[in-house]
Amino acid sequence: MNNSIDRTESPQIFACSTEILQDIATTILTLARKGGANACETHISEGSGQNVTARMGEVETIEYTRDKGLSVTVYIGQNRGNASSSDFSPRAIEETVAAALAIARYTAADSFAGLAEASLLATNFPDLGLYHPWSLPVEQAIELAKQCEAAALAIDKRIINSEGASVSVSAAQFIYANSLGFIGGYPSTSHSIGCAVIAGDESGMQRDYWYSVARARDDLERIDAIGQKAGQRSLARLGARKISTCEASVLFDASIAPSLLGYFVQAISGASLYRKSSFLLDSIGKQVFPDNIQIDESPHLVKGLASHSFDDEGVATHARKIVENGIVQGYFLGSYAARKLGMHSTGNAGGNHNLILKNDAPLPFDALLRRMGKGLLVTELLGHGVNLVTGDYSQGAAGFWVEQGEICFPVEEITIAGNLQTMYRGIVAVGDEIIVRGSRQCGALLIDRMTIAGT
Repeated sequence: MNNSIDRTESPQIFACSTEILQDIATTILTLARKGGANACETHISEGSGQNVTARMGEVETIEYTRDKGLSVTVYIGQNRGNASSSDFSPRAIEETVAAALAIARYTAADSFAGLAEASLLATNFPDLGLYHPWSLPVEQAIELAKQCEAAALAIDKRIINSEGASVSVSAAQFIYANSLGFIGGYPSTSHSIGCAVIAGDESGMQRDYWYSVARARDDLERIDAIGQKAGQRSLARLGARKISTCEASVLFDASIAPSLLGYFVQAISGASLYRKSSFLLDSIGKQVFPDNIQIDESPHLVKGLASHSFDDEGVATHARKIVENGIVQGYFLGSYAARKLGMHSTGNAGGNHNLILKNDAPLPFDALLRRMGKGLLVTELLGHGVNLVTGDYSQGAAGFWVEQGEICFPVEEITIAGNLQTMYRGIVAVGDEIIVRGSRQCGALLIDRMTIAGT
């Protein structure tokens, strides 16, 4: 099996070299085999980070994190045992492997358990540009946080308080290896800047926030822009009203629209499917979205926040169409779920990779408002009210009421409700602005009709 280890190293960031992690992995596999395991896999990781928060011009918190861990999974026949440790010493490694073996001897056999199929393991490891360390002195991080908050406070005298601005940098590396001969891993980074402030006037107080996250510091939004957006969003919510219960169109802002894509992922993922706890059972080949909606999985995007050349089991990832012309083309499966369903792993042990919803004719924000005409623009979702078995959707929300394609006034203390199947089929327009903050990406989504519960 090809060795996929990226040897880009930074001794200042990581305590262990790539070679040390690789040696630990090899030792674990050897100990497991000697202990009677017919198969074994291990994850070994190390990470570090720094987070600084400034509030009202003063330092509020400075946090440093440094962690490491290893996980060992062994199979004796089809009996599975797992153990983990944060200690990389030789004795701790031996004890962890022994614990996993002991557990396997007492668990029931599971005919679906085991390593991924050898033929599916990755052999090609493109450079995805995931590692961009930011050597940020704490003094500079504090100054950046203060600048971000100051930009928000300077917008208007009605910005009366702050929950603070934060600047975070982090780096991690890992090795995954199994007894089929696969060993691979790479370092990655993630950096973020965010700010939350409170606006107030005679109508009361309102809070909002903004943040940016990226693999590399140069891809983050500007410090002042993040603060200004946080301030502007808080100001815009002043004078929020309640509205009467009604049915109307609902536009999910680009910052929260990916949550709807997230429920779709959960519904067509392995555990939900084989447990029959999904509203999208047996959905391959079925129309779930309008015929102008495409959803692609792109695991090899350079600097992607969810880019991976292989999944948590070493299975190769591939670009693929999940939804084509509104029709579901595939699921998200790891090896165990795939076997339960009589299928093959799709390289999604650990989740989806850069899922991107596209539309044939995405619209600018102003055009979306005009298309909606009258309805609710949702900018914040509150609580959890989604039933994945039935698809019923009900969540607290806040946003703005729209009339004749123009924002009229802010709205609060409402609940929006519907059914996800109906909502997906009811997508009538998609925004052209995408805010990348995680593994799912899409523009604003306009749903033709939902129930809005108010007074």
